[in-house]
Amino acid sequence: MIRGSMVALATPMHPNGDLDWEALDRVVDIHLENGTDSIVAVGTSGESATLDYDEHLEVVKRVVKRVAGRIPVIAGTGANSTREAIEMTRGAKEAGADACLLVTPYYNKPTQEGLVLHYTAVAEAVDIPQILYNVPGRTACDMQPETVVRLSSVKNIVGIKEATGDIDRARFLVENTPDDFAIYSGDDGTAIELILAGGQGNISVTANIAPAQMAELCRLGLEGKADEARALQARLMPLHSAMFTESNPIPVKWAMHELGWCDTGIRLPLTPLSANLRAALVDTLKQSELL
Repeated sequence: MIRGSMVALATPMHPNGDLDWEALDRVVDIHLENGTDSIVAVGTSGESATLDYDEHLEVVKRVVKRVAGRIPVIAGTGANSTREAIEMTRGAKEAGADACLLVTPYYNKPTQEGLVLHYTAVAEAVDIPQILYNVPGRTACDMQPETVVRLSSVKNIVGIKEATGDIDRARFLVENTPDDFAIYSGDDGTAIELILAGGQGNISVTANIAPAQMAELCRLGLEGKADEARALQARLMPLHSAMFTESNPIPVKWAMHELGWCDTGIRLPLTPLSANLRAALVDTLKQSELL
């Protein structure tokens, strides 16, 4: 089971939107050096929505090559077409990913039964560990806890990234899914409470810029050191908030630029962080002792 701090890796780009392979290698190295437990390549933070199929899999291959087996690599392979999700998941397996993360189908608003059939079809088609991903704020599709319980019995569906921030929902999942089914937070602000409630880690935006701190936070939570974990979380809260002043990954990519790790590139329809928000972000980075 994959546990701990899992970065939802932002994909570095040049100002014209081309992928920046050297910067990608650099940020992967930063995570390896700072205790990140797993890398999620080409998820929401990786701008999966605007990378084409070939680019998507090339990023996964590049991350897998750079990691060289030192930590697990999870590939984002979700789609709102079941056939496309199967194709992407199969490609990620061939690229060397250790597991895949599949967001709920977006825009077309499937029923709960449709979600069961969708995820079961992908799981049956591609023999690789698969993690469900529920983020209704972005997809307009909320996978209900009872649906997750049903899917937890499917052979190679091994966990869920639950990004609602609803800790009661997380507790229900911990109590009603098999012991080897992992519940991960997808919400930095509530991640430590989910881990203390029995979750296995956090798929994090903030970890892009504070990998050591997020790794320590998850370690404390998994060790049950609640007071220490909550104290660290309190110190990280301004940073978590700063990462969502505009749509993710706009703030985190600008923060990575301020840290000197990558250029300012981001793909339309997303744009670089608004000029009036940049000074406050820099102040937060300084207060968090990252700059």
